[in-house]
Amino acid sequence: MGDPALFQVIVGLRAEGTPAALATVVHTRGHCPREVGAKMLILRDGRTYGTIGGGCGEAGVRTVALTVIDENRPTTYVVDLLDDPALPEGAVCGGKMDVFIERVSP
Repeated sequence: MGDPALFQVIVGLRAEGTPAALATVVHTRGHCPREVGAKMLILRDGRTYGTIGGGCGEAGVRTVALTVIDENRPTTYVVDLLDDPALPEGAVCGGKMDVFIERVSP
């Protein structure tokens, strides 16, 4: 799992019966804020634990994750950091990340 604190949150959510989605960076190209294996947990109410890099890309992952929670259908979402208008001028990002999003069932 990588992050013991994130794992503990998942264990707690499962005990409560709270569904969530786990987003994992599975492939990167170019300059990206996080490496393969970075994880973020998304709850149905929009709360998140962990990060896959922040910004508009992370917001997009959160939106897709809510659908994954509702439909229980995993997907891979491509975060294109080349087109992120939230990046400040001169930012070091400029790549793409493939993020696998799966439901964490209660």
